[in-house]
Amino acid sequence: MTRDEAVALVQRIMDADYVDDSEASDWLEALSRAFGCPPGYVSDLIFWPAGAAPTAAEVVDQAVAYRPIEL
Repeated sequence: MTRDEAVALVQRIMDADYVDDSEASDWLEALSRAFGCPPGYVSDLIFWPAGAAPTAAEVVDQAVAYRPIEL
């Protein structure tokens, strides 16, 4: 998935431009796999941001920057 495709998909999720919750869930799962993030990470960035509501591009940038905690 390219960055532009990811930004467009995140924007559709943010705009609630999906048929049902199942479709949105599938998209969020695809984004998580594409970025190597744990389940729920991308949805948290979109729906429960730590600060002001991010743009779709900012969500993608934060997801790309995700690094797991090394134990």
